[in-house]
Amino acid sequence: MDSVWRELFGQQRSLELQLPSALLEPLERLLEQASDSWDQARDWQPQLVRALQQLSLPGWLIAQLLSDHNDLLYRVAIDEAMDEMQAEGWGPAPVRFCVLVMGSGGRHESLLHPDQDNALILEDYPLERHNEIDAWFRTLAERFTARLDQAGIPYCKGDVMASRPLWRKPISEWKEQMRLWMATRRVKLVQLCNILFDFAPVYGDATLAQQLRDAIQAQVPTAGLFLHEMAELFDESPVALDRFERLQGDGKDAPHRNALNLKRQGLLPLTAALRLLALKKGCPEVSCRARLAWLDQAGVLQVGQARVLTQVFERLLDRLLLAQLERTEGDGLPDNWIDQAQLDDFEQRQLQWDLKQIRVLQQKAVG
Repeated sequence: MDSVWRELFGQQRSLELQLPSALLEPLERLLEQASDSWDQARDWQPQLVRALQQLSLPGWLIAQLLSDHNDLLYRVAIDEAMDEMQAEGWGPAPVRFCVLVMGSGGRHESLLHPDQDNALILEDYPLERHNEIDAWFRTLAERFTARLDQAGIPYCKGDVMASRPLWRKPISEWKEQMRLWMATRRVKLVQLCNILFDFAPVYGDATLAQQLRDAIQAQVPTAGLFLHEMAELFDESPVALDRFERLQGDGKDAPHRNALNLKRQGLLPLTAALRLLALKKGCPEVSCRARLAWLDQAGVLQVGQARVLTQVFERLLDRLLLAQLERTEGDGLPDNWIDQAQLDDFEQRQLQWDLKQIRVLQQKAVG
């Protein structure tokens, strides 16, 4: 069951918690500031993280709440874009639609360094209406993605956004796209699917999102080559351990010699292994913690492995969130790097052990 904290940025946006007012007052004052300036919406999030940490919330729950806040920004951006279009004479949406968020946002595991990964599913419509209907939704997508960029959720550098035709189409075309993509083992298509598969509906008709999820799962029995390539890509982002199981970053774009990209060489290998296992076993869950719980209940993992990996996931999130927060307090931009030299002996050994557990999970997913 979701925590009551998930109502913080839900539809009711209320804070009815059984906590002393002295604890809640700073958070309530902070929430009142949230809508003061759209341009500062994302810059406000580090303050939220600090307030939630003072209430002893764990990193994984703070990540959920950051994701919920991003979802709220999506809903506001889409509503404002549609109101603007209505005022300009575009009229209401011509068919049912659903906006998806993908990647860490879809898993509700966003920290302080997200970008836009989104898509649009449209209800099927007659081919002769394509120009009219696609123009409406292209305009909507261009406007809400621009608003999100203004709010501090920047455009995706890889163009994984609903404003691009590849990520905006009717449900029948989405299903056909999944059939074609999952019938091959092309690296680029697998990389795109690794973003797409972790999706969640954020606006519109969620039944369209469920149809897409069902279509993806229906392709799995005949997607052996595709699944094999997913496993092969584990080698592209290995955990941050050398062959002697000592901590070692891959050095790519590292800001200094002791820098380790904890997202690329910690969280991403974990999420990739869980994504592959979830596909293979028919797990409908999206978040890491929910996937681990489902795989445990289904008897896929060894006894106690889900509990261990859940703790590993939570520690990685805590460590990365702390590093990002320290960067913002030092007038820097949050990123995914940690400094190994700042870890004491216990922390280094614990991180080594955590990364070893992810290696074990990768082997399980490949097998």
